[in-house]
Amino acid sequence: MAETLELVRLNLLSPMVLAFALGAVAAWLRSDLRLPEAFQAGLTVYLLLAIGLKGGVALGAAPVGAILPAIAAGVGICMAIPLWCYPALRRLGGFARADAAALAAHYGSVSAVTFLAGLAYLERARVPVEGFMPALLAIMEAPAIIVALLLVRQREAASAHEGLGAALREVLVGKSIVLLLGGLVVGALAGEAGYASVKPFFGDVFPGMLTLFLLDMGVTAARRWRESAGVGRFLIAFALAAPPLNGMLGAAAGAAAGLSVGGTAMLAILAASASYIAAPAAARLALPEANPGYYLAAALGITFPFNLVVGLPLYHGFAAALAGGR
Repeated sequence: MAETLELVRLNLLSPMVLAFALGAVAAWLRSDLRLPEAFQAGLTVYLLLAIGLKGGVALGAAPVGAILPAIAAGVGICMAIPLWCYPALRRLGGFARADAAALAAHYGSVSAVTFLAGLAYLERARVPVEGFMPALLAIMEAPAIIVALLLVRQREAASAHEGLGAALREVLVGKSIVLLLGGLVVGALAGEAGYASVKPFFGDVFPGMLTLFLLDMGVTAARRWRESAGVGRFLIAFALAAPPLNGMLGAAAGAAAGLSVGGTAMLAILAASASYIAAPAAARLALPEANPGYYLAAALGITFPFNLVVGLPLYHGFAAALAGGR
């Protein structure tokens, strides 16, 4: 228990999370703190491309035969989560289409920080994990974002008397998906040797860029949080209920894919996590009308600490129950 609490403390006191809090405090104090718009746009492009590149490198180094069932399980889970989140948020929570899609994208996508915390937790518990899990993390970034954007764009296309193909094309050629999937392909083709030449910029500088991004998102979230008063209770309930449900789905998928207890636990942790890096960057580009006060407060303010304190041992328990024989 003491080790888990220390892990929680270290994560919540990380520069990235504290920068988000600083941005929120600055907004509440009515400071004029804000990054220039041109820099915001460039920062978003950088983060999405960097995530894709690093994931592609990990994917290129993974054994194809061993990772295919895990890829199928991970992608399937990421595509399924927005399909229940979006209608629940629309019908039960009363969210607008863009807000429901943004939240569905966040909860279907994955959190790299929660992933790292899960690896550390399982290492302390002496539970081995398959070596290709970082590649799975990268692959699971984009599918939910695509599905969530498609859900809202399909409605818009239908209103404009256009077909599903038009909506799908709009989503796939959007900047956020092109950067994520394109970076994944570039990283896989370049490999470790090719990535080494750009690693100082896309790897070493990444934490600093992420800190600036979360600083600005903290300002945005706090300024728009007042608009969330009408759905606050439902949003809190959703942010606490969705992770265990998604974690159970992830554990079941991992066991069905033949993963070990550690691999199944990591897939459950990924499914239960909520993105606050790739998904906010994608939402800023593709769904500018969505309220960041909703998706950032839910993913970063509620689900993230819940997963660190309660979720990690809970998802490990799911995995042990379903894949305990391996």
